[in-house]
Amino acid sequence: MTMAKDYYKTLGVEKNASRDEIKKAYKRLAKKLHPDINKEIGSAEKFKEVNEAAAVLGDDQKRSHYDQFGTADFGAGGPGAGFDFNDFGGRGFDFGDIFESLFTGGGFGGFGGGGRRGPRRGSDLRYDIEVDLEVAVSGAEKHITIPRYETCTKCKGTGAESDSDIQSCPECGGRGTVIKTQRTPFGMFQTSSTCRRCRGEGQEITKHCSVCDGAGRVEQERKIKVDIPSGVSTGTTLRLGGQGEAGEKGAREGDLYVVVHVNHHKIFDRKGNDLYMEVPLSFMTAVMGDSIEVPTIDGQAKLKIPAGTQSNTLFKMRGKGVPDLQGSGTGDQYVRVVVHTPESLNAKQKKAMKDLSKAMGDKMAPKKGFFEKVKERFV
Repeated sequence: MTMAKDYYKTLGVEKNASRDEIKKAYKRLAKKLHPDINKEIGSAEKFKEVNEAAAVLGDDQKRSHYDQFGTADFGAGGPGAGFDFNDFGGRGFDFGDIFESLFTGGGFGGFGGGGRRGPRRGSDLRYDIEVDLEVAVSGAEKHITIPRYETCTKCKGTGAESDSDIQSCPECGGRGTVIKTQRTPFGMFQTSSTCRRCRGEGQEITKHCSVCDGAGRVEQERKIKVDIPSGVSTGTTLRLGGQGEAGEKGAREGDLYVVVHVNHHKIFDRKGNDLYMEVPLSFMTAVMGDSIEVPTIDGQAKLKIPAGTQSNTLFKMRGKGVPDLQGSGTGDQYVRVVVHTPESLNAKQKKAMKDLSKAMGDKMAPKKGFFEKVKERFV
């Protein structure tokens, strides 16, 4: 007599484990044991055992039967029927697809599960675009060219040369699943599995489209308009719905995600929505005061310099920064002035400076307490 398999032990969960706990245990073990990842001898067999256990415990009706009778012997169409271990090799293992089929009664032969598989939506695409700071501030219309799969115009995505070349699958009768009824000591049990002939699509193509060779899609380059809104920053992602790749057999398109990268500016440094810059200031302007012209991101503007301005003084120009992407105001521009000290003076200029120094007296010296502060810092 063959001993019943302990599926709970196989997955490493308790008998009262919740559905989510079973899913988490399966995901952990499947990733560990999948032969595309694990090349150790015996991992393939363990991987099959894990799938078998999850196929039973992931289905409420099967689990109830297993808990009651201590066996999962549903006959030839039982747990795991319709599941081909090799289906997951060589094309990228997608645990999301397995969960979908495993825990909704699908491709592992669930009771009454499955059904005709609809065509999959198109893949999402990503495009990285570089823009100047001026564009990030004001916004702009850009055009990009991307390669993508588009619906074949000849067959309109069906993959067939003509509509008459599409017929229902003779194996499943167009349902996409094969249903089997088995008599067991416990009664009649019905199982379903994805039709292997049509792979769940429910139809066959007798003559493929001469343009796309049955794929329903062709690869083309497409020029797409991208509206860059004002206020974007590096990392801002713009979603263009339906501008990704075409789906299978006329299914809806994926989306295009445009990721923005703002180039470094030769004058301005950006911090959030504020802009920072430095301008040189003549010695006399710092002493006497004046209005100077400074560059802004959208032109020139006047900045008033009061008399006696010290080097590294930071001035704020309200509203001259970057608009907020969400529309809540505009940042400011900060101007740091750096006083330029005269150098290479001729004899006449030196005499004039000495006369100025004598005339100003103590006003030419640092403010009172300056040296005391320096002394405190270094003592």
